Amino acid sequence: MAEALRVGIAGLGTVGASVARVLRDKAAELTRQCGRDIVVTAVSARDPKRDRGIDLSAAKWFDDPVELAEKADIDVFVELIGGDDGPARLSVKAALEAGRHVVTANKALLAKHGVALAEIAEKKGVLLNYEAAVAGGIPVIKTMREAMAGNAVTRVFGILNGTCNYILTRMEAEGISFDACLKDAQRLGYAEADPTFDIEGHDTAHKLSILTSLAFGTKIAANDIYMEGISNITQADIRAAGDLGYRIKLLGVAQRTDSGIEQRVHPTMVPTASVIAQVHGVTNAVAIETDILGELLLSGPGAGGNATASAVIGDIADIAKSRPGFQHAPVFGWPAKELKPYKKARMRSHAGGYFIRLTVHDRTGVFAAIAKRMADNDISLESIVQQAAGPETQAQKTVILVTHETTEAAVRKAVEGIIKDGHLTDKAQVIRIERAE
Repeated sequence: MAEALRVGIAGLGTVGASVARVLRDKAAELTRQCGRDIVVTAVSARDPKRDRGIDLSAAKWFDDPVELAEKADIDVFVELIGGDDGPARLSVKAALEAGRHVVTANKALLAKHGVALAEIAEKKGVLLNYEAAVAGGIPVIKTMREAMAGNAVTRVFGILNGTCNYILTRMEAEGISFDACLKDAQRLGYAEADPTFDIEGHDTAHKLSILTSLAFGTKIAANDIYMEGISNITQADIRAAGDLGYRIKLLGVAQRTDSGIEQRVHPTMVPTASVIAQVHGVTNAVAIETDILGELLLSGPGAGGNATASAVIGDIADIAKSRPGFQHAPVFGWPAKELKPYKKARMRSHAGGYFIRLTVHDRTGVFAAIAKRMADNDISLESIVQQAAGPETQAQKTVILVTHETTEAAVRKAVEGIIKDGHLTDKAQVIRIERAE
């Protein structure tokens, strides 16, 4: 049997402690699967005295994760610290430069420094594995990087944030407000005390930027993504979507066009009969469209200690199975130095059209003014519905518009015109609609 694979873990929070526990509890099974033992020989965390529910006394303790990466007697450095800079970046860089394999769950780090770190890994001939960084326990990275040879990806999209999906699911199922759902998500541990990173789309954008690089062979461009979160979604939107035969999901979408790559994160109305609409709660789902395979949908637990730990363990096991001299797959599917610069696609028409909700003053001429703003921007309307805003707001009406194919720019310009006309009493809502294929 080959020598044991020595693992150092930096970060012993929920995921790190779970990884150490699984490596201990499943030791015999992992040895049979990998052909060698996997042993945690070094650890690092901020508080050495904290009870993590596992005995780590046999592992050498390091206060500094960079020192662990550089000096510990390890083969694999597992980074579970978090953050896009600081100790996470410094320790991963140090481990790679020392010729050690790295496993990380850090999407923020990869979104910002992934290409530079990939260049170091490929130069040193070591692995940089990051399955847990995107969609938790779903093996989407391995699928895209290793299992789709010969396929040209045309689009990748999905539900990539469990917090947002949980909130939207409960809003629809129980008829409760966004704020109430968010408080419950925080109480249950699905949302952070400061949920901005999740609910405003940043987490989804980081994950999408990594998938974009894998799909299209481009450098990561996390700062060049159109992004909109779910904090503006109301019960009025949820009900209107249901009446129209749709369900609202926060999607991350990347697709190849004639003019470049389009990346966007925003709430989307998807047909209730579609597969993506059936993904509820904290579950994630990723759809990959290719020229040979067609559409592949991967779905499963997208967050939580066990799901993330499962992906980390899978990455460690892959390293344990590899042997000296074996040619590793490039970190992002293509050699890092051959990744093309990201070229942003030109604005184009959205075939599914748009849902627009306007709360307006109930007075003569408002309907005509709205219709004129739409016509001035060459927007054709599929339907226009007027609803009373409620008995307590008799001076207001809710106007719901559904457009035919048009551009984001045209819709935003028309809405800006309506705002300037002074007809709105509340913030306008604009949501893309995805038609059934």
